[in-house]
Amino acid sequence: MKKTIASFSSTKSFAQRLIAWDSKSNHRSMPWKGIKDPYKIWLSEIILQQTRVDQGEKYYHAFIDKYPVVGKLARAPEEEVLRLWQGLGYYNRCRNLMATAKMIDQTYQGHFPDDYESILTLKGIGEYTAAAIASFAFNLPYAVVDGNVVRVLSRVFGITANFFETKGKRIFQTFAQQQLDLKQPGKYNQALMDFGATICKPQQPICGECPFMQSCIAFQQNKINSLPVKKARKALKERSFHFFVLHSGTSIYLIRREENDIWKGLHTFYSIESERLLKKSLPDFIKPYSLKKPVVCQQVLSHQKITGYFYSIDFPESNSILPEELLKVPKTTMHKYAFPKLIRSFFEKIDYL
Repeated sequence: MKKTIASFSSTKSFAQRLIAWDSKSNHRSMPWKGIKDPYKIWLSEIILQQTRVDQGEKYYHAFIDKYPVVGKLARAPEEEVLRLWQGLGYYNRCRNLMATAKMIDQTYQGHFPDDYESILTLKGIGEYTAAAIASFAFNLPYAVVDGNVVRVLSRVFGITANFFETKGKRIFQTFAQQQLDLKQPGKYNQALMDFGATICKPQQPICGECPFMQSCIAFQQNKINSLPVKKARKALKERSFHFFVLHSGTSIYLIRREENDIWKGLHTFYSIESERLLKKSLPDFIKPYSLKKPVVCQQVLSHQKITGYFYSIDFPESNSILPEELLKVPKTTMHKYAFPKLIRSFFEKIDYL
């Protein structure tokens, strides 16, 4: 790697050129950019994990409006927070958000810890998020290393290490720390991420506006499309769920998923996971009913492709052989429950909510 790393020792360092670009040409605007409140910074970073900025902004505003301080979030009902999170997916982020809010409220008396090591102990916070909070809120000298940062450093300096391997990740983290502007780490970190998002983009980077173009290894060696080394894609695991939408007059039956699997803590309908729905696999309380052609919906997660088959059944009020975990709720209160995207897709198809 040493043989190919670009040098900036002649006039200005990498950090100096980046800060100059930021001051002159960076017009990227985000509602959390430049703020010093660690709670709001943390909230924005958790929302933006696995989520685009344009999609995450409305959720950020919704959370800040509902829970302006961490104590409000810590004491909010879980169902309410999960419902506000609907549409963002990856619900472990939300559960970790709630757990950390409670810890800050109880252990730190509502004050966000102000040192990197303590921040790193909070649930759902890894090295990147801890560095972001530490540098943005407290101006501590920790380099952030996200996808944008990896792409810029890999291309400009010709780093061929694989960030998705343990050794490669350490190479990038060490190198990023070496480039950090120690006097203004927060400004530098934000500028580097903005540069990756607006100039050194994954596809069709704007090399003509890049202040590093003349020394960029990827540009000089025509390696823009091969750097950084990409993560190997794993085949999606395909899963099929058969949902029984049980109607009983003005009520409907829901079930809250509690197992350590997708959609934990969210509401769905009674279901059977199986590639094909066989008569013998039906529970006794379903067998007497004829099943009409199902409504089919799909959801693709990062590692799974899920197909849902929805069978609507009119259920008598007097039925007493239902599983205990089924919740009978008025249809007029359905908006109060948190549902995964697959279930909401079903509602949209039948124009239910």
